Amino acid sequence: MNVTWILAWRNLWRHRRRTWLTVGAMVFSNILLVFLVSLQLGSYQMMIDGSLAAFPGHIQIQHRGYLQDQHIYQSVPAAVELAARVRAMPGTEAVAARAEAFALASSAERSFGILLTGVQPGFEPAVSTFPGKVRMGRYLEEGDSEAIVIGSVLARNLKVGIGDELTFIGSGRDGSFAAGVATVVGIFDTGLEDVDRSMAQVPLAWFQQLFAMGEAGHSVVIRVPGLEQVQATAGALRALPGVAQGELVVLDWNALVPGLRQAITSDMTSAWFTYSVLVVLVAFSVLNTQLMSVLERTREFGVMLALGMSPGRLARLVGMETLLLAALGLGLGVAGGGLLSGYLNHAGFVYPGVEEMMERFMLGGRIYPEVSLVSLLVGPLAVFIGALLAALYPALRLFRLQPVAAMRAV
Repeated sequence: MNVTWILAWRNLWRHRRRTWLTVGAMVFSNILLVFLVSLQLGSYQMMIDGSLAAFPGHIQIQHRGYLQDQHIYQSVPAAVELAARVRAMPGTEAVAARAEAFALASSAERSFGILLTGVQPGFEPAVSTFPGKVRMGRYLEEGDSEAIVIGSVLARNLKVGIGDELTFIGSGRDGSFAAGVATVVGIFDTGLEDVDRSMAQVPLAWFQQLFAMGEAGHSVVIRVPGLEQVQATAGALRALPGVAQGELVVLDWNALVPGLRQAITSDMTSAWFTYSVLVVLVAFSVLNTQLMSVLERTREFGVMLALGMSPGRLARLVGMETLLLAALGLGLGVAGGGLLSGYLNHAGFVYPGVEEMMERFMLGGRIYPEVSLVSLLVGPLAVFIGALLAALYPALRLFRLQPVAAMRAV
């Protein structure tokens, strides 16, 4: 067997230029696949982190059915107390309670329907990037009462600025009439027109008073250090009182933002179609190389068959040559792709011309490719398998080879 491997290795270098061209094609494809897959996974991570950091968080505790119905009476009892209890658990330091209601906001000139959110000013910045998007004035602070921050589009539509008053009319949790007046202390600009048009935030304590919520809220929002900790943290939260009894539910980001996972899946499917085309092209390159090698050695194979060597051993020899060729491309490609992706993972990668747009959508200005076993091996292994499959046709031709006819071949 060792002799066969040595023979296969020597056969590769009969035509060095052809071998290196084929290996070069595989190496280039593998480097490209490692980089693209790493970049794709890194962009997904950035997309998930940016989307979840904006408002929903990684996990939320809600009343059962609130996510679907959004009724004000579907509340979480003692929301602030529950948030403090969750905050004391390991790995869940970023926790904030919220309450939400639809209301009609009116200025001296206009009225618009909005989603009014009651937040804990001291804890909301840890679970949301909204506080960092305030472009005029300031964000809510501990001790604020009748204060509000609104989106830039809503401020323009209502024709209000810092220091102006807004009147709110809505329905309380108990069915009562809810009305109040708040002073605009901040205007945020997220870059998302729908959000900037319809969202406003007030202190949770004042919201609870205004909408007859008592101590209740509508969600407890939790952010964890990484996505890999979501399931473990969600499992621990399900043991809390109220959740264990079934009154409350623990929802992870897949349930909170189902469209995000669907968008990632759709993008990954289309990307792998492109990657498959690249793998097929490399496979045809290997097929061409090995088929030429077999055709050039037809007389040699005929002599070997006449001396008693079986077609199976000749086919195995061609397979070994392809295996060595593919392994060389795999090793060099993974090494090159890993070095490139590793460097960009440290330094970051910028799509020219889109930095400002990405920052406006809370996605950051740079993408950091994710280097992992998946990004390093999935693409190159596909090329490796494609190369081996491409060698089947040249190898199978040897089973139809007749010794006498082969020795007469020109």
